[in-house]
Formats: sequence, C-alpha cells, structure tokens
Amino acid sequence: MENILKDIIKKYHEKAGNIISLLQETQDAFGYIPREAVDFYSQELNIAGSRFYGVATFYSQFRLKPTGKNKIVACCGTACHVRGSEKLINNVRRELALTDIEDTTSDGAFTMETVNCVGACSIAPVFIINKKVHAKASLGGLLKEIRSLSDRKDESS
Repeated sequence: MENILKDIIKKYHEKAGNIISLLQETQDAFGYIPREAVDFYSQELNIAGSRFYGVATFYSQFRLKPTGKNKIVACCGTACHVRGSEKLINNVRRELALTDIEDTTSDGAFTMETVNCVGACSIAPVFIINKKVHAKASLGGLLKEIRSLSDRKDESS
C-alpha cells in the first residue's frame, strides 16, 4: 500500500494537485479511501487528516469503506421515483438482506448505492449493475441479474 501511496503523492507534487485529486487517485487505486491512506498523506504532506475527511465526506463520489464485488446503483430522481424506484430499491435491499444503515452485504458480494439522478429519465426507473444499465427496470429482471451474480460467486468458491 505504501508504494502506491508514494506514487500518488509524487503525481500530486508533479501536477500541483489538490486534496480532491489525491483522494480520487487513492479511491481509483483501492476502490475506497482507506484510513491508513489518510494517515499517511497527513504525515507526509503535513496536512491535517480532518481536511482529507472533510473533503471525502462532502463529496458523495468518495467512499470511506470498501465496496462489494458487485455494485448496484439505483436512481432516485423524480422520473425514477414516479415510476416506482423506491419500491424496487426496498425489494432489492430485502433480497440482499441489507438493513437501512448498510450499503454493502456482510459477505462483500454487493454494494447498493442510491443517487439523485443518472440523467436517463426517459428510460426510468434506471438501475445500473456493474456498469450495465437496466432501463425501465422491473423487480423480476433485477432479482434475476442479482441472483445470477450470486450464483457465479458460489460457483467460484
């Protein structure tokens, strides 16, 4: 981890980067921003760790916890909401056994995230599973996709 972080700091210095670019590169490298990375940057750059956390918690693009192997993004925009996204979200969360405060399954197989809008209102409701767009999403279609991903996980164990 330390070698990757040192490479990121080097780029930060070369490009006269800012905390946002540092955090973006870190998240690209690890899938989230590990506490150890913030501690390392704080010490190496003489910047208070709270500044990193302030930026990371302000912007919704940053994650402070690891994400699951499979990522589900559910749109909660007006068009999606009107076309039943909330009911779909609740059913998918139930399928994944996620409580109201969890976004990643206990086995690390899935992360479910809601966003305000994906900009695809004409095909609402929209879910994105592993970067594959599910237009005019239905519960049956979503559960079929999720279960097929779960089956693949079981086969590789």
